[in-house]
Amino acid sequence: MFQNPIILAILAMVIGGAGGYVLRQNLASKLKNSAEQKAKEKLEEAKIKANELILEAQGKSTSLIEESKKEERDRKTQLDRLEERLLTKEETVEKEARGVREKETKLIEEVEKIKAKEIEANELRGKAEEEIKKIAKLTTEEAKEIILKRVQENSQKELAQMVQKLEKERTEELEKKSLDIMTTAIQRYSRSHVSEVTTSIFNLESEDLKGKIIGREGRNIKALERLTGVELIVDESPDYLVISSFDPMRREIARLALEKLIKDGRIQPAKIEEKVEEATQEINKRAMEIGEEAVYEVGIYDLPKEIIQLLGRLHFRTSYGQNVLVHSIEAAHMASMIASELGVNAELAKKAALLHDIGKAIDHEVGGSHVELGQKILKKYNINDAVIHAMESHHEDYPFSSPESFIVAAADALSASRPGARRDSLENYIKRLKELEAIATGFPGVKTAYAISAGRELRIFVTPEKIDDFGAYQLAKDVAGKIESELKYPGEIKVNIIREVRAVEYAR
Repeated sequence: MFQNPIILAILAMVIGGAGGYVLRQNLASKLKNSAEQKAKEKLEEAKIKANELILEAQGKSTSLIEESKKEERDRKTQLDRLEERLLTKEETVEKEARGVREKETKLIEEVEKIKAKEIEANELRGKAEEEIKKIAKLTTEEAKEIILKRVQENSQKELAQMVQKLEKERTEELEKKSLDIMTTAIQRYSRSHVSEVTTSIFNLESEDLKGKIIGREGRNIKALERLTGVELIVDESPDYLVISSFDPMRREIARLALEKLIKDGRIQPAKIEEKVEEATQEINKRAMEIGEEAVYEVGIYDLPKEIIQLLGRLHFRTSYGQNVLVHSIEAAHMASMIASELGVNAELAKKAALLHDIGKAIDHEVGGSHVELGQKILKKYNINDAVIHAMESHHEDYPFSSPESFIVAAADALSASRPGARRDSLENYIKRLKELEAIATGFPGVKTAYAISAGRELRIFVTPEKIDDFGAYQLAKDVAGKIESELKYPGEIKVNIIREVRAVEYAR
């Protein structure tokens, strides 16, 4: 009984201890869970605060960086300004230093010049003293001679200037005198001019003659054209036919042959050849008569018959529509008058002017320029060398060797350039104008072009937006160069570039 309460007590103690342990364990577990929860909450709060602090720190750092960049830009701008000001000041200082150096150099040069002049003055003073010492020992005549020599040396420059002035005045006076002589010669020799044409009209008595002239299958007209070297145009009108050729002698031979054939009545190739030969002989006879009339008119009587024959043939030659013999006679008269005014050999100048185009009588038969052919003809018939030298320079192919050669060239130019003396064919004239305008319009930036003043001036209108002022000068040069390389023309052609800019506004 007694032991059971002890056991019970022990059991109670054991059970109580176990229960207390369990309670303590439960309590400790609850306390632990509560502490961990609080620790987690504090950790979360710490993380949130840390993130906030990081964001705040990042914002502050960004603003600090921006402020530092702005300050850096401001400092860089200030440094650039300071550098620019320093460069400007440096350039100003350099310019001033350069000016100072230049002034210093000039001053040094002036000092050197002054020193040199001082030395020269001292030398002159010494020479003068020596001269005075010498003069003191000289006679009166010797002293006069020395003084005159010095005066001459000092006045030499003034004399040279006076001589130049006199030469200039003399040249102007000579030019004026030469113009007076030329105009007087033109007025004294006033001869009418009739420009030659390249066709002749042959009138027919009846239209039946056309058929005879043409012949069966055109045999007669072909034979006549072949033998005379002309072109016969038979379909212009029933009353006449046209003889076309640039050689007036051939046209005249064809005309005479046709007259003889019509008189004979038999028109056939054999008769055509016979009548052409007769016409040729008759023309040669007429050429001799015309040549004799020409030398008689000019007053030259010592020329060989062969030269006179060739002069007569010049009657049937033309140059730019001007009869060559008429031109030669006119040049001879003018040369004689100019030579008489100048006091040189008038007979020599007259003969050379009359014969200056003698080579044109055969230039279509023999190769070479008419000047070279003329030289050969005159040498062959023993014409004086002075005449040959005077006539060979009229186109400036050879140097002027005598006063008469200048006179012949002047007379030739006066006769050729007189109003109405020469003319070009309308066809060639229009062709040349079109070629000029085509050359100009072929350049970029050219709006339009007009050839005026008989083709001696080319006016070109350009687009101002494409060609500026400098380009206009270059265009004029390029157009002139192309004209020189592609066209043949007498004299010179003026290229005139017109660039027009208009600004228009209305006031309302």
